[in-house]
Amino acid sequence: MKIYDFNGRKNICGEKIKELRKKLNLSQENLAAKLQLEGVIIERDSISRIEIGTRFVADYELLTLCRILNTSPAYLLGLE
Repeated sequence: MKIYDFNGRKNICGEKIKELRKKLNLSQENLAAKLQLEGVIIERDSISRIEIGTRFVADYELLTLCRILNTSPAYLLGLE
């Protein structure tokens, strides 16, 4: 399977996730724990890789992140 990049990144939502996580005073470890409680199996290092753009974000992960970070998919995708 070929891995695709968009402007050198594997996602476009990582910077927004980091911004909102910090605004809510959540560590990467705390965010990973909240995702795990919602059924998304993810580790702290994966949160780091999402935020720096070296990891893809699945659609179910994006929706769960929206619930935890109290935002919309449109915001995380840079549409608003």
